[in-house]
Amino acid sequence: MPSASFTASRSYVRRSRRKGANRIPTPSRTTSAEPCEPSCPVPNQNIPALSTAAPGSGGTSAAAPGTSGGAVPTHHSPYDLRRKSPSHHECGAGPSTSAATAGSPTSPAAPTTSAQGYTSAMLPARKRPRRTCSVSYETCTNTAAHYLQYELPDEVLLTIFNYLLEQDLCRVSQVCKRFQSIANDTEIWKRLYQSVYEYDLPLFNPAPRTFEFVSPEESDLPNPWKESFRQLYRGIHVRPGYQDMQFRGRNLCYFNTVQSALDYADERSGSNNITGTTSNTCSGDTSDSSSQGALIFLHAGTYRGEFLVIDSDVAIMGAAPGNVAESVILERESESTVMFVEGAKQAYAGHLTLKFSPDVTSTVPHHKHYCLEVGENCSPTIDHCIIRSTSVVGAAVCVSGVGANPLIRHCDISDCENVGLYVTDYAQGTYEDNEISRNALAGIWVKNYANPIMRRNHIHHGRDVGIFTFDNGLGYFEANDIHNNRIAGFEVKAGANPTVVHCEIHHGQTGGIYVHENGLGQFIDNKIHSNNFAGVWITSNSNPTIRRNEIYNGHQGGVYIFGEGRGLIEHNNIYGNALAGIQIRTNSDPIVRHNKIHHGQHGGIYVHEKGQGLIEENEVYANTLAGVWITTGSTPVLRRNRIHSGKQVGVYFYDNGHGKLEDNDIFNHLYSGVQIRTGSNPVIRGNKIWGGQNGGVLVYNGGLGLLEQNEIFDNAMAGVWIKTDSNPTLKRNKIFDGRDGGICIFNGGKGILEENDIFRNAQAGVLISTQSHPILRRNRIFDGMAAGVEITNNATATLEFNQIFNNRFGGLCLASGVQPIVRGNKIFNNQDAVEKAVANGQCLYKISSYTSFPMHDFYRCQTCNTTDRNAICVNCIKTCHAGHDVEFIRHDRFFCDCGAGTLTNQCQLQGEPTQDTDTLYDSAAPMESHTLMVN
Repeated sequence: MPSASFTASRSYVRRSRRKGANRIPTPSRTTSAEPCEPSCPVPNQNIPALSTAAPGSGGTSAAAPGTSGGAVPTHHSPYDLRRKSPSHHECGAGPSTSAATAGSPTSPAAPTTSAQGYTSAMLPARKRPRRTCSVSYETCTNTAAHYLQYELPDEVLLTIFNYLLEQDLCRVSQVCKRFQSIANDTEIWKRLYQSVYEYDLPLFNPAPRTFEFVSPEESDLPNPWKESFRQLYRGIHVRPGYQDMQFRGRNLCYFNTVQSALDYADERSGSNNITGTTSNTCSGDTSDSSSQGALIFLHAGTYRGEFLVIDSDVAIMGAAPGNVAESVILERESESTVMFVEGAKQAYAGHLTLKFSPDVTSTVPHHKHYCLEVGENCSPTIDHCIIRSTSVVGAAVCVSGVGANPLIRHCDISDCENVGLYVTDYAQGTYEDNEISRNALAGIWVKNYANPIMRRNHIHHGRDVGIFTFDNGLGYFEANDIHNNRIAGFEVKAGANPTVVHCEIHHGQTGGIYVHENGLGQFIDNKIHSNNFAGVWITSNSNPTIRRNEIYNGHQGGVYIFGEGRGLIEHNNIYGNALAGIQIRTNSDPIVRHNKIHHGQHGGIYVHEKGQGLIEENEVYANTLAGVWITTGSTPVLRRNRIHSGKQVGVYFYDNGHGKLEDNDIFNHLYSGVQIRTGSNPVIRGNKIWGGQNGGVLVYNGGLGLLEQNEIFDNAMAGVWIKTDSNPTLKRNKIFDGRDGGICIFNGGKGILEENDIFRNAQAGVLISTQSHPILRRNRIFDGMAAGVEITNNATATLEFNQIFNNRFGGLCLASGVQPIVRGNKIFNNQDAVEKAVANGQCLYKISSYTSFPMHDFYRCQTCNTTDRNAICVNCIKTCHAGHDVEFIRHDRFFCDCGAGTLTNQCQLQGEPTQDTDTLYDSAAPMESHTLMVN
């Protein structure tokens, strides 16, 4: 077992040999700290001397398999141990065990060698014949020893052993295997263990600075209580009232104050350094303690006023039943409650409550305002502690200086009136699994090149920010849960550059992450959600990296970059936020790429107030408002994004929004793919814009812009709308397969259309109406399902060197009174379906139905009292309204209301059986008639 005083001393064995007699130790209680001299002599036997080597170190004798120095056998209840008495070669634990010769044939008390005698010796105790002691003293003592070892019932031995303390138990376990088994009873050791250490569970110390409570049911050890007792036996105890008490069979040190225990530990350490051993009988040491510092147990109670400065590798451990830390309290009103300074390389403090409670009315000055302080060049472990400070300055925990490198884990740093944990001045350290909550200021401060590692901490409900890194603070923050702090969950300022990975930052009453005043930082693979304001704020020349995060369900925006903020925002999943997924404003210039920005309750990306930024290769989709908003002097560059499936516009430029939109896919929006208005003047180049339910590109209310080399197709309305004094430039675009017209210009729209291919649209390739005056130059307008170019309603245009061909209704169709400037155009091979229908006497509704407005002569019938909104084609006037009072309206775009059945008279031309004229016209050979060549 652990020490000479814990088992049997070498000096004791030497005394026994000098007297020439061997003795069986008999338990007795005295007030002496030394083991008693045995009082029952047994002739011709030797008492075994246990090695002073540490248990488990291989130094104990092989003759004592029940000691902790060797393998402990699987334990059975002592009530199962009744058996036949063993033969002589089974009695002892080894050649050096005193019981080995108790029943041997050479002993005077040995059984006879006859069959009857041997059989009698093997009978159970209760069936053996009673013996009478001979007059020989030697025979008498041997008979007593034999009875104790083999015949005394297990229940009696168990009761006796329950009165023994640990060292006597260990001595008794050396007698024989039977004693060893009973002396290792778990209930005996549990009682002893709890009387000394007070813990509810066995505590193990498998390595320096490592203490672990293990449930007996989960332990692989046959007797975890005894093994825990052995590992902790070197400890010094601070237990008021026990200092003057001594126990026979126990070698433990007790002190009334923590400082006296520390002083004693220092003295003992110094003695060990000089002599290599300790001569103090109150040491409680084991031989393996040389690899660890002193171990001090603080028992339940409140220790006030002690100024504890730890400068050695001491371990201070709370000792109490139940929640240990709540029962063991160290409290101080000035300076720091506990300080670790240089020399405490392997120090430990665990399962304690540390309190700093300064008297606010006191006039005594002090410069330390910390509960726990870790200084330069020390690396203690602080484990399972409760740390509280009522000081309105300083911090509950301060780690400061070069070489400060503590391990702080499983601690509760809460309800402090200032900062919870403060790491500064190049300090480092590892901080794991701590609870940091409800502090008046930041839960954690990191500044001045401090570089801690913080993992799996729970930082919440602070009355300020959760974690604040500033003044060039660093740090690695992994898998922390940061939530419900009054300000941001994580704040970075003034050159700080933390790395934050796999954290959950949520339900902040202000925001999630706030980076400002030249802050940096790497924020990677975090979940940032449900914050009252933006999930991430970046401002004032800050330049963090926000990568692979989920930023969602914010009560405002996802990422908010303002005040000349920068940053790399990439590979994030940003969704479900109440405002824009990403907002860029006031000269901010971030890089935003490879993100998914979707299902926002507002827009996807909002750039305003001279915002900038490179926005590339993102997927922006399914947002309630515009996928991208660009306004008020902003000039971002959007490249290779997929912007789709929005509930309004894809990309919306307004109020002088500028910038570049290049090589994007913009599709399937409920409104237009792109809208430009009110002075906005973007460059829109190389994009694919399709599937808009309100058209491809809408330019209105004074919008400008250069649309170049885009593909605009398969939109439900016009591929490009230009109206209300807008004046864009369209060059080398392909505008095709629209379910309405190709380009529609009306309400005073202007624009320069050059070198575009406009083809296969369901309505006119280019429709110009209502005081509009665009310039069309060198365009190709062909294969339309209606006319090539239609100009109507007092509009005009300049048409130069265009090619207009193979359009169904005709090439260039001009309404009454329209006089465009026409120069160098080629209009050829158009199908002229309107003229053919008129020539064949058909109703024009036959070729247009209500979806097209063919341009031709239209009339009104006064007799049928048609309104100004009704029009009748020339063939219906001749046939269906023959003899009626009719008047010519104008040459313009209408469909025939007579053929449509909206008039009182039934149309006679629509009802007559005719051949499939659509097929006939579609298959008719192209004609070059009406080709217009104007110089």
